[in-house]
Amino acid sequence: MKKIVLVAASIALLAAPALAENAKTEPKTVGNAAAEAKFSTVSKDEMFSSKLKGLNIVNQKDETVGEIADLALKNNQVDALILSVGGFLGMGEHYVAVSPSSVSVRYDAKNNKWLASMNTTKEALKAAPEFKYPK
Repeated sequence: MKKIVLVAASIALLAAPALAENAKTEPKTVGNAAAEAKFSTVSKDEMFSSKLKGLNIVNQKDETVGEIADLALKNNQVDALILSVGGFLGMGEHYVAVSPSSVSVRYDAKNNKWLASMNTTKEALKAAPEFKYPK
């Protein structure tokens, strides 16, 4: 059951622009949820948040510059990727929030894995404003 919920949530996040287009017609609602469930077909090469979280980000020199630690959502869309940068074995690391458009994520079918890249340096990310989780 948890996998189904995670898949549905992941699809909703990544399909938010398409969902926003369909939201122009007002569905019947019960509480905050639509009265009727709508189902989608998901292919194996679609991105899931479970595959995105923990993904290392490399730069143009193939250096690891950070890791995707979390997603920040706003208005049912991914607003920022929270990156873990710096540190070693959890010591000295901090988080920065970057626009999803600044990170390229692609599927490497030959090696059956997801890859993320960003045009930046470790130093630039370490110098970026630190993101702190709201309390």
